[in-house]
Amino acid sequence: MFKRRNPLPVIHRMREVLWPRRGWSRATRYIGHRLGRLPGSPYRIAAGFACGAAVSFTPFIGIHFVLAMGTSLMMRGNIIASAIGTVVGNPWTFPFIWAWIFAVGRWFLGEDATAHLPEDLTLAFIFDHPWKVLWPMTLGGLPTALVAWFLFFIPAQVLVAQYQRARRRRLRKKVMRRLAEGPVMHGGGGMKQETGAEAPQ
Repeated sequence: MFKRRNPLPVIHRMREVLWPRRGWSRATRYIGHRLGRLPGSPYRIAAGFACGAAVSFTPFIGIHFVLAMGTSLMMRGNIIASAIGTVVGNPWTFPFIWAWIFAVGRWFLGEDATAHLPEDLTLAFIFDHPWKVLWPMTLGGLPTALVAWFLFFIPAQVLVAQYQRARRRRLRKKVMRRLAEGPVMHGGGGMKQETGAEAPQ
């Protein structure tokens, strides 16, 4: 579902992540279409997407997909939508997310919230210095993720519900148009066969 007929090479996929060829607004609309066409209720789709978006505000970048799917199952959300939601965490947003949750975590610990993350910050550095970096980021990330869940869930549910209603209206109009047009004879084969059957022996 939703896969390209001709998969892009790895280097092109990486470029699309860093800078979408057709622009961020079109990429956002594309994600909206993918969510709207998923099977399930607006709640399930929005809850799944919100779970994926929420875990993006935690420092556990290597297991975001797993966390998104696990929380989505607990919330009875759509698992595919949760995977889509993890796009909220990307190379453009992670620097801001990490700086924010680090500052919030240090504030919770009663430390200087204006302190900056190390300039040479890497995943290895984070996990090699858990009490210096990972612990504050975890403390700041959990409440931020909770708030983010609601911030993404509410508009996503509204948008998915609107998309599904509009899609049902389009389908109804299409069916009514076909019914109004009536049956269409293709090639006249059926008419010829009937004429031949009625011909005198």
